[in-house]
Amino acid sequence: MSYADEAFVSACRQILDHGVWDTDQRVRPKWDDGTPAHTVKSFGIVNRYDLRREFPLLTLRRVPMKTALDELLWIWQKKSSNVHDLGSHIWDAWADESGSIGKAYGYQLGVKHAYPEGMFDQVDRVLWLLKNDPASRRIITSLYVHQDLNEMSLYPCAYSMTFNVSGGVLNAILNQRSQDMLTANGFNVCQYALLLMIFAQCSGLRAGELVHVIADAHIYDRHVPLIEELISREPFPAPTVRLDESLTDFYSFTKESAVAEGYQYHPFDVKFPVAV
Repeated sequence: MSYADEAFVSACRQILDHGVWDTDQRVRPKWDDGTPAHTVKSFGIVNRYDLRREFPLLTLRRVPMKTALDELLWIWQKKSSNVHDLGSHIWDAWADESGSIGKAYGYQLGVKHAYPEGMFDQVDRVLWLLKNDPASRRIITSLYVHQDLNEMSLYPCAYSMTFNVSGGVLNAILNQRSQDMLTANGFNVCQYALLLMIFAQCSGLRAGELVHVIADAHIYDRHVPLIEELISREPFPAPTVRLDESLTDFYSFTKESAVAEGYQYHPFDVKFPVAV
C-alpha cells in the first residue's frame, strides 16, 4: 500500500466517523445551483511524508502530476496570478474578466523585500538561504498577507512553507488553513513534495520529510459518497518519481521535468461538483 493512500484513507475516515458538520451555520461556498455547500470536518490533521522512502502519489485515483507541477510552477516559478499563464482551467472560477485572481498566490511570492544581503522575492530568498545559510531557522514563505486579502479572489489555502536543513537533508512544513479532501488533498501533497525535491536538487541537498498540517480538513456534503467509494478501494504500491537530474536552476524546470515510473492507479471517471 502507498503511504499517501494510507494517510488519505485515515484522514477521510477520521472526518467521516468523528467529524463535525457545519449544517447549523451559514457558509460561504455554494454549488452551481446556488445551494449552500456544507461540509463535515476535522481540525488539525497532520501527515508526514518521508520522500526518502517513497513519493506520495495517490493510487486510489489518478493524480495528474504534470498538471499539479504546472500549477506549482505557475505560482512559485512564474509568480503569476493570471490564469492565462496557466495550462489548466483550475482557477478559472476565481478569475476576473482579465484572467487575474488579484494579489494572491504567485503575486505575493514575486514581491521583492529588502534583506541585509539585498533585494529578494520570497522564492529567491529561500533558494539563496538554502545555498548560503542552510543552518538558518528563518527559511519561511507566507502568502497570507493581511493588507492584501481584500484584493485576493480567494484567500490562500496552502499559505506557508517552512524549510529546514538537517544533516544535508531538506525538510519542510506545509501549512494549510483549509482543504477540500476530494478535490485538493492528493494534488497539494504531490505538488509540495515535488517542490521539496526540486529545491533540494537546486541546493545540493537530499529531499527528506514533508510535514503537511491542515487546520480545517473537510469533505463536502455532495462528495461524501465519492469519498466512501474511493477509500473502499485496495491501493497499489507507490510509484517512483524522478526529476531531470541535469537541472539545478529552479527556473529551468518545466512540467515535463518530473516522471512517475510504475504508476498504477484506479480509474475515477467522475465529473464531481466543485464548491465555489
